[in-house]
Amino acid sequence: MAGKKYKAVAALVDRTKFYSIEEAIGLAKKTARTKFDETVDLAVKLGVDPKQADQMVRGTVVLPHGTGKKVKILVFAKGEKEKEARDSGADYAGAEDLADKIQKEGWTDFDVVVATPDIMGLVGKLGKVLGPRGLMPNPKTGTVTFDIAKAIKDIRAGKVEYRVEKAGIVHVPVGKASFDENKLADNAKAVLESIVKAKPSSSKGKYLRSATVSTTMGPGIKMDTALVEKLVG
Repeated sequence: MAGKKYKAVAALVDRTKFYSIEEAIGLAKKTARTKFDETVDLAVKLGVDPKQADQMVRGTVVLPHGTGKKVKILVFAKGEKEKEARDSGADYAGAEDLADKIQKEGWTDFDVVVATPDIMGLVGKLGKVLGPRGLMPNPKTGTVTFDIAKAIKDIRAGKVEYRVEKAGIVHVPVGKASFDENKLADNAKAVLESIVKAKPSSSKGKYLRSATVSTTMGPGIKMDTALVEKLVG
């Protein structure tokens, strides 16, 4: 986005104000001025220390109105489960062939990886490629399972995964700027509710430190965390 354009949309946002979820979403939509359909992102700063294993916040949530993004799903499975993956609409399904492609060619043209538990030995060897990109399947997020059809259905329905980063921030996409305001607000509430429920018992002090919404190229819009807690707590 050109400097002038950014300044124009940034001027719409009062940097000193803390907005309600609906106000923040409405403003975010107004700041989306690019030709492509920008993603609306939620960034939540938490009062946790991610270095402590018992303060690692992670989870999944199915967005009520989906993500608006076409997700490419790769499934590691063999035999009947590979067939189930293909029948359920996986973009790629296989085992050693896909592992070789990832390991030897550095191929990562997919957004989500699902695997059956019996094949995790093979998938584990790809940790150096998949791990840093957040693509490693995990039983906690429902991506290591024998119920491949359900996993794919949930992902297609708008299931998103979140995980707190080293700085204590969780980043989650909540839809596209073209979405109806109410749908974006519903999605944001669902994510915030899930994050609040995932609060570790060892977390002391204020848990929701800050919450900001922004479009891909737009400025951050601060939310009133007290209002958020009242709404989703």
